[in-house]
Amino acid sequence: MPMRVTYYIHQHINTISNNKAMDFSSAFQPIIAFVALLLLRALYKIAGHPKQSKKKTKFPFPEPSGALPFIGHLHLLGAKKPVARILGAMADKYGPIFSLRLGQQRTLIVSNWEMVKECFTTNDRIFATRPGIAVGKYIGYNSASFALSPYGQYWRDIRKMATLELFSAHRLEHLKRVRVLEVDSFIKELFPLCTTSTKSEAVVVPLSEMLEHLTFNLNLRLIVGKRFSQHMFEEKDSEVSRFKNAIKQALYLSGVFVWSDAIPWLEWLDIHGHVRSMKKTSKEIDAVLSKWLEEHKERKRACCGSIDVGVERDLMDVMLSTLSDEDLKSAGFSLDTVIKATSLILLLTGTESTAVTLTWTLSLLLNNPKALKAAQEEMDTHVGRNRWVDESDIPKLHYLQAVLKESLRVNPTGPVTGPREAMEDCYIANQFVPKGTRLTVNIWKLHRDPRIWSDPCEFRPERFLTTHADVGFKGQNFEYMPFSLGRRSCPATTLGLTVVQSVLARLIQGFDMRTKDGEPVDMSEGLGIALPKATPLEAVLSPRLPLELYESL
Repeated sequence: MPMRVTYYIHQHINTISNNKAMDFSSAFQPIIAFVALLLLRALYKIAGHPKQSKKKTKFPFPEPSGALPFIGHLHLLGAKKPVARILGAMADKYGPIFSLRLGQQRTLIVSNWEMVKECFTTNDRIFATRPGIAVGKYIGYNSASFALSPYGQYWRDIRKMATLELFSAHRLEHLKRVRVLEVDSFIKELFPLCTTSTKSEAVVVPLSEMLEHLTFNLNLRLIVGKRFSQHMFEEKDSEVSRFKNAIKQALYLSGVFVWSDAIPWLEWLDIHGHVRSMKKTSKEIDAVLSKWLEEHKERKRACCGSIDVGVERDLMDVMLSTLSDEDLKSAGFSLDTVIKATSLILLLTGTESTAVTLTWTLSLLLNNPKALKAAQEEMDTHVGRNRWVDESDIPKLHYLQAVLKESLRVNPTGPVTGPREAMEDCYIANQFVPKGTRLTVNIWKLHRDPRIWSDPCEFRPERFLTTHADVGFKGQNFEYMPFSLGRRSCPATTLGLTVVQSVLARLIQGFDMRTKDGEPVDMSEGLGIALPKATPLEAVLSPRLPLELYESL
């Protein structure tokens, strides 16, 4: 499940020079767009736009040089590398808090724990809202998806409902059977691929692909009560295949730069055509979600208005039972819209974030065989080789938890937080910050602060057993916040950690792992919101437990 539901709506964290994002109709479109921008700006002023006061209040925080008219510093985010690294290099030059002008919007970039603490304690409520952005409007059902919604009663109600009905300790225990069945199925599909390998001819297992399939099915089971076999995903014209492809496209579009997010009056121009793509993708997703929602309604009607006790209740069932159109009237959304919007945002965020976290962690272990061996030895000591590790064993596996903590420190799934916007004037570092200023925390840079972390770029799980043994996953210490902090932190942290640790424990216990040719795993980062690996993870696996344990699944 999602480990951070907020980071998917950060509109500035994908490169504007990415070839996929530059789907121009011709080679001259950039020139045409720029000329159009100049003409429109001129007309905008001629039309009687109120003149701004010549006396401007200087923003108190440093900002990079090189800002351009209209677009500000947007062009500085266009290098072909993750935006967290770009912002990190700026922090090295301008300090742990600096400002950027992104179109018409002023954004504060924070990357040290002192400023993080001030933003998410003293000023947490002030920065609890989201700015309106294109992905929220066109993919997020006009911001009905609670991760994209502005701060207010609607956001509080839907977040509370999702937290209680999907992420609470009671629901986690109730849904344990679903998680176990999906992990068992994953190991069962993995085992035959491993046993076909020989010393002379190793079979490479596509781990990234299989992990993505696992997390997608797990999310579907929890949210809409569905699961699909691998061959159904491979059928290009099947409903499942089209839906999964649309989800992938929605994830991509959630990270591309949309000009109107920075310069709202440019939306009609739709430079790069991303708004048009969002509308198309949204229709494809909505068609499937509407069908699944109608199936849930039919089942409820067949049960005389309630779901049978013997039927496994998913989140759609829960929302149909606990919400009504009257409850949502003040928010301006219909019940159907809220159910689909909530289901979508959890599917969007949960699938990739969990799979990406597992991929990075396994990659780090493959590149650090001593750490992998230490994790296996801990597993043998506390669990043994005569039964499968269970979720109840996880609290005893301290080194396993240290491995995951260090993986999330080095490669946080959400390297920067989603944008927050000040609802009123406030002060940060004793400096005045006006209403409307946006805030982004560079988690990637925060986790590399040399004042806090010795050898910050090195993978050293042992640090979470010694110098940082008191640092937890949920950011109580402010220097470590893989799931964000405050009111907008990820509500699904506990569920996400449960899934990741369970899958990781099974893989470490059940298989010896190595790269095909003994070469290190490529750790270069791809371009995207969830900090994906640039290349898919593949490895050679071999069983390390008695054969009957695999056959018992």
